Amino acid sequence: MLSGEDIRLSGLLPPDRGQYQPNGVDLSLDTVWSVSGPGTLGRSNADRLLPEREPLRFDDDGWLHLPQGGYGVRYAEYVQVPTDCGGLCFPRSSLLRMGAYIPTAVWDAGYNGRGEGWLEVRNPYGLRLQQGARVVQLVIFRLTAPASAGYAGAYQERSGS
Repeated sequence: MLSGEDIRLSGLLPPDRGQYQPNGVDLSLDTVWSVSGPGTLGRSNADRLLPEREPLRFDDDGWLHLPQGGYGVRYAEYVQVPTDCGGLCFPRSSLLRMGAYIPTAVWDAGYNGRGEGWLEVRNPYGLRLQQGARVVQLVIFRLTAPASAGYAGAYQERSGS
């Protein structure tokens, strides 16, 4: 596992905005949406279809109240994972203590872009979030050898829309 200092020096993210931690780097909330249809995932990438998204609007002060349920999120930071590293994204403990979580996902070697996740609000009273709040911590691991070919999937360089 790389330390926050190692991540800072690797150029993984833009200059420090107070997000580097001893064991990773915090990613902040950019966009939230609800889904308004089914998704499709088949055996081939040709059979993959993301569900329709309905963007949710932050108020004039950048706040959003989310009732109990599930929401898509995009992180504000553009991330560049070196080809000799991979990552896992975990919810910040503050989010967990509020009755919400973002399940982890693998960030492949060579991935470049703004990551997305799924926010599950289990608190029956909901959750109030401000745009730019740090919601997950990306933990980076050094691979035993660089990937022969970095990530080249459908989400490479995806900045969202």
